[in-house]
Amino acid sequence: MKVAILAGGLGTRLAPETETKPKPMVEIGGRPILWHIMMHYHHYGFNDFIIALGYKAEIIKKYMVDYASLNSNLTVNLESGNVIRHGAKRPNWTVELIDTGVATNTGGRIKRLAPYIGNETFLLTWGDGVSNVNIKDLLAFHRAHGKLATLTAVHPPARFGHLELEGDKIVEFSEKVQTKEGWINGAFFVLEPDVFNYIEGDKTQFEKEPLETLAQDGKLMAFRHSDFWQCMDTVRDKKRLEKLWESGQAPWKTW
Repeated sequence: MKVAILAGGLGTRLAPETETKPKPMVEIGGRPILWHIMMHYHHYGFNDFIIALGYKAEIIKKYMVDYASLNSNLTVNLESGNVIRHGAKRPNWTVELIDTGVATNTGGRIKRLAPYIGNETFLLTWGDGVSNVNIKDLLAFHRAHGKLATLTAVHPPARFGHLELEGDKIVEFSEKVQTKEGWINGAFFVLEPDVFNYIEGDKTQFEKEPLETLAQDGKLMAFRHSDFWQCMDTVRDKKRLEKLWESGQAPWKTW
């Protein structure tokens, strides 16, 4: 089963980092967040990736092309130019890098991947969010309900400390925990190919008409994930993820 990752947005809220690289290439612990996402799927046995490129596509292409050499020991014959890679373990990924246009919206990027996905169920996520969602459980849930689309519903991370009050007395203080109420779209989708029919074209935002219409048609289901999820929209988000990684207790590190 193929894993599609949208990696073409401008990432303006992460400037100045995204002035020189696309948001999925912004690093957490010395590795692009895109790598963290791919490693998560790899942990569950999914190694066939399709990455929808747009803004600064060449940065992601170069990273993937150079990945094997940069993560190996090398023996180089300077006369012939032959390079032998050895002494390192690398993931057995196949990565298709598809230019989907700089100005294309999320729905348009997904639809442009249709020829590469074919008539098969596929996984989809954004290239800027990590989670410890169990992908096998997500897929089993999708197959059990038989609808066209499943999204992972998550609690948004709290921006401020949570207080439980009894009158003026604070009886509980929780610093920056996941909120206890409300669900939002956390991506980590499972989709059937008929979903492409809900996307009009390049200007379509997947989170608008396609998902709204799928919901109205009774063909969109939610896999509830109450544990860790975090997008990287802002510099504040990046710093939080860095701090978790440096602590050695990053919740999304399932591998």
